Amino acid sequence: MTQQEFGAPYLVFLGDAEDFLMAKVAKGVAHWRPEKCVGQMRLPEAKADLGLPDMSITDAAAAGAKTFVLGLAPVGGTLPDAWLPILIDAMEAGMDIASGLHIRLNDISMLTEVAHRTGQRLIDVREPQVDMVCGTGLPRQGKRLLTVGSDCCVGKMFTALAIHKEMIRRQLPATFRATGQTGILIEGSGVPVDAVVSDFIAGVVEQLSPANDHQHWDIVEGQGSLFHPAYAGVSLGLLHGAQADVVILCHEVGRVQMDMMEGYPVPDLQTVIDTNLQLGRLTNPSIRLGGIALNTSALSETEALAEIDRVQRRFNVPVVDPVRTGVATIVDGLESE
Repeated sequence: MTQQEFGAPYLVFLGDAEDFLMAKVAKGVAHWRPEKCVGQMRLPEAKADLGLPDMSITDAAAAGAKTFVLGLAPVGGTLPDAWLPILIDAMEAGMDIASGLHIRLNDISMLTEVAHRTGQRLIDVREPQVDMVCGTGLPRQGKRLLTVGSDCCVGKMFTALAIHKEMIRRQLPATFRATGQTGILIEGSGVPVDAVVSDFIAGVVEQLSPANDHQHWDIVEGQGSLFHPAYAGVSLGLLHGAQADVVILCHEVGRVQMDMMEGYPVPDLQTVIDTNLQLGRLTNPSIRLGGIALNTSALSETEALAEIDRVQRRFNVPVVDPVRTGVATIVDGLESE
């Protein structure tokens, strides 16, 4: 059993977001799943704009919206009281509410009373809806790819989604398996592994990516880094539970220090690769590196292409920047297997 799914199309709520840093969830949903978004709802003071049709709750309900997605992250992860009537109106109009906020919608009595009366669901994405079981380490049918990182926030979700999109374009059997709140809101299902009790992370990921057809690829969204002192435990549980056949290393060019961890340098790529492969062999002895995805946003186009070429010659695997070059060469290698 994985995170409960929620229905499309979505009305994406941007609240009073001044920029896409506040509305990064909404931006991710609109970028990767535009076909699921019927429109956006913004408060008058909002400056962020997804380019979707602006709609009221009444307009969205008439257009068939099934889920009201809270697409932003207010300071502290709380829910402003002024937004409660909006969520209530959405439920009254027949929509479920999906939220990735730290505060749980199901702990707010004003909302739960309306949900009970209307029959609509309050979907707290950060609340795992899975069986808490330990991992087995047993092999299972199907192919699996996991994005891993030299650090946090280096493009693991973006890379996984880009690979999945390219596979679907080629009509390859593939499923994106979300493991964080933004990925879950994009896909409509998944498991927030950072909210799973540590003993059960591997077992939960085994459930998230079950046995499948021999040729089917599960593209598993990575989290954290084995080298980040705060999040390495989540990364290791995910690595073991995914039993990845292939890992794609994600790295931001020029980053020298672990995210928000002064005194912890980002290791060299060879160390990151070797460590992930060594630890991954516990549950999949055949694990291999399938490519490297670089975030070259700090470089010029010429510098970026030169760095991509340098890294590719060094490691002899496909190297891309998913934004600048796309991920076709990585998928070429996977398709040939």
